[in-house]
Amino acid sequence: MFQHKYQESSALKLVDRNDPSLILEGEMHKEELCKVELNQLIIDKSKKLQDDVQKLGLKIKHHEENLKFLKAVTNDLDESILDIQVSLGKYHSSSEAKIETENLNHFQTEEDTIEQILRQEKSAAGILCQLKMRHGTQASYLPLTKDVLGIVATLGKVDNDNLSRLLSEYLGLETMMAIVCMTYEGVKTLEMCDKEGRINKSAGLHGLGPSIGRPMDGRFLVICLEGLRPYAGDFVADDPQRKLALLKPRLPNGDVPPGFIGFAVNMITVDSMNLSCLTASGHGLRETLFYSLFSRLQVYRTRADMLLATPCISDGAISLDGGMIRSTGIFSLGERKDIKVRFPISCTTSNLPANYIDMEDRIKEMKWEKERILEDMQREQALLDHVKINYKEKKQEFLRFLKESSQYVAQNEAQMMQNRSFPR
Repeated sequence: MFQHKYQESSALKLVDRNDPSLILEGEMHKEELCKVELNQLIIDKSKKLQDDVQKLGLKIKHHEENLKFLKAVTNDLDESILDIQVSLGKYHSSSEAKIETENLNHFQTEEDTIEQILRQEKSAAGILCQLKMRHGTQASYLPLTKDVLGIVATLGKVDNDNLSRLLSEYLGLETMMAIVCMTYEGVKTLEMCDKEGRINKSAGLHGLGPSIGRPMDGRFLVICLEGLRPYAGDFVADDPQRKLALLKPRLPNGDVPPGFIGFAVNMITVDSMNLSCLTASGHGLRETLFYSLFSRLQVYRTRADMLLATPCISDGAISLDGGMIRSTGIFSLGERKDIKVRFPISCTTSNLPANYIDMEDRIKEMKWEKERILEDMQREQALLDHVKINYKEKKQEFLRFLKESSQYVAQNEAQMMQNRSFPR
């Protein structure tokens, strides 16, 4: 054993410590150590910057979610406010208040409507009204009229005289006096023709008119419910009138137009007797007759409101001060035309709902709440903008560090290779 150790010691003495190969090996070892330390520093710094970027990204997401939630709350408030204003908005128009003041002593009743129809000489609607007055309910069982529901003007009512005038003018006298039948068979009984297509003056309404002292002349409209394309959407939940759940109009920025009151088709009140009147496919008057007549006709408080809302008006609009858009791009200008045959008024005393004051107070409360939420949204937006700036700067710093560190490592590697190729 001693001899072995002696031999090792002797071998070490034979090694020259100034041997270039040993010096190169030592330097390479130091370079490797420096490289490992450098890589670790780069990794640590890179991870810290990446963590900072991720944390700022999470903060952005947090503020965006807060804004999204607050926006949803304001939308809900807007919907609730608008739903109440649909009921109250029509009482906020000064022009309407003037019209109602002038007509306080007289509102259009169903009897008034029928009287105005009877005044339209040589009309099919006048013949049917005359027949109903003479025979009462028995007129509903006559072969000629058993399929007839009535005249458009008598099948719906509205809340006030101004709305009655507007909707009646929008439809026009001919449509207001149109006869409404359930089926095609009912339409066929009203007018008969011979083989050459000539009208048989002794049959149908043409034959009935002279027999009751009301000769008929000219064309008349007949609406067949089973031939109409009914509304195919949902209905307002728990609404006894089965109003249509139409989507409110939205401006390009997503807001409901100011001054929007509602849809004309939902402002018609259908009597309980007519509510139970359904077609063979189960559709009522609102989703057939009145949807066909008004479609998505929008109602606004003023002309100014209506004109501002033109980007989201697709099926026409009217305003309580007399403005009228027939359809997209078609405006009805000039003085208002007074149509004598109008929808009756559903209430002849007061049009204000019993809880009018409470509903007004509720609107004020919701508007105050909305203002507070809008302030919260402004603060949240400011925080979001600040974090986005920090995120952008930190991300640029991270990318810049990655670029510079990769360049530095590449340069360091090249220097090490050069040192190995040309040892000192």
